[in-house]
Amino acid sequence: MNKKVNMLAYERKLYKENITLIAGVDEVGRGPLVGPVVAAAVILPKNYKLAGLTDSKKLSEKKRDYFYDIIVNDAVSIGVGVVEAKIIDKINIYQASKLAMIKAIENLDKKPEHILTDAMPLDIDIPNTPIIHGDGLSINIAAASVIAKVTRDRMMIELDKKYPMYGFKKHKGYPTKEHLANLQKYGILDNYRLTYKPVSDLLNKESSDDVGKTKETIKQ
Repeated sequence: MNKKVNMLAYERKLYKENITLIAGVDEVGRGPLVGPVVAAAVILPKNYKLAGLTDSKKLSEKKRDYFYDIIVNDAVSIGVGVVEAKIIDKINIYQASKLAMIKAIENLDKKPEHILTDAMPLDIDIPNTPIIHGDGLSINIAAASVIAKVTRDRMMIELDKKYPMYGFKKHKGYPTKEHLANLQKYGILDNYRLTYKPVSDLLNKESSDDVGKTKETIKQ
């Protein structure tokens, strides 16, 4: 039988130090080939409880939407940070994830006294504690994971309306078999991460094909 997790354990340690403005921070979108990495920072009321709230990856889309609406209504403050594909290509996904988290914190309308992150140490002027698998251990981080996931998924659904042939609504930009087939068929959009292997491989192939065509033209 699974042991029940106390989702307020980390928060309560901080409450004992008279720290109440605690922000949970998490990001989503490291793995997709297309679109941004999105982070959220969420400050929940002291001793806040929401039955069933956990790591967004363990929740169905319907459950995430359900929790999203409750969190938006109940949170003391919410900030979202978005880092687009072109920046990810420039600074790498690890640094882009950090940047998205810092942006999310900066977009809070209250400055937190302490930050709990999902395994990511942050170089900022606010004390922060990285917690491995934090999105399943801290209610503030779990809330941030839901806000980040739903926000990014909705961005991908909007992109799907513009380019329905890629199937973004279904796979959200992750490298599924269907997505890779559509990428080969329809080509690379501006929103793609050009440094990610399936995309860079296709770029290199297109480049070598162009060189081949140029050589053929010269021969003729």
